[in-house]
Amino acid sequence: MCEASVFAMLSRTAQNLYWMGRYIERADATARLIEMGRRMTMLPSANAEWRSVARASGSAKALADDPKASDRAIIIRLLLDAENPSSIRCCIAQARANAKAIRTALTSDMWEALNDSWRLLETLDADEAVSELPIWLDWAKQRAAAFRGAVETSLLRNDGFIFLKLGELLERAEMTLRLLDVKYYVLLPETDVVGGGRDFHQWTSVLRATGALRAYHHVNRGDYTPWSIAEFLVLNPMFPRSAAYCFTQIDRRLNELALLYDGQRFACHDIAANMVGRLEACDIQVLFQSGLHEFIGDSIQITNRLSSAISNAYHF
Repeated sequence: MCEASVFAMLSRTAQNLYWMGRYIERADATARLIEMGRRMTMLPSANAEWRSVARASGSAKALADDPKASDRAIIIRLLLDAENPSSIRCCIAQARANAKAIRTALTSDMWEALNDSWRLLETLDADEAVSELPIWLDWAKQRAAAFRGAVETSLLRNDGFIFLKLGELLERAEMTLRLLDVKYYVLLPETDVVGGGRDFHQWTSVLRATGALRAYHHVNRGDYTPWSIAEFLVLNPMFPRSAAYCFTQIDRRLNELALLYDGQRFACHDIAANMVGRLEACDIQVLFQSGLHEFIGDSIQITNRLSSAISNAYHF
């Protein structure tokens, strides 16, 4: 087989693994986003929370801008809509399709975690999903955790593993930023005074949605101020869902690829390194004063640019 054909095959494998990581992480993150919306609507006089969730998802803008959109329509759009490529159903289906295309590159544990998830979702109808929403959100998070566990315990630490992790980390960084943005930018103007009971519940809902509540309490004890929570989710170097942790790991994985591929470095290496440096130099008080929403929006754009740069560098 000629060298070009081998390279094309490897590029397709890298692409499938990368997007498999992204889709599984996106399914998990979307479940967390829906869960945050559900928790926020439990408050008295809650309004527009579901439209805020739709806007933060990045995949339901039409519903977010429609004042007549029902809560049920938004939930279905994010959970089961076959026309929404970021719905939980579509993410798991697309992850399975990527896995099927490179079946020999996966372990049996990884395949079973994906295949079982897909089969159960195929039979789920909208009425059951909405009426038992907490159960299905927990199920989606558990299936994503099962897949990650299979990856961590059975997949060789080669370039395929790195591409899968890059997809996972990029998606996780973006969704943490989106979850934070839905509270700070969309919900904050509609709340009562900052620091009030409603405000406190919404900020702790963000921590719950990112799985950060216990870790945050361990670091900050009883300090649940908005800037401390934002600092934890953006800048904490030890929490695995913080933007800083994700970008540091992305930078590390790209450097590992450079070592594997004869020291070749590309634009993606510079973008990741620059983002790590930017986060290390951040001060959360300055960010709140200068505009946390603007910083988050810019960071999401950098994440998208980094994803494109990785695809260009490795030909997928």
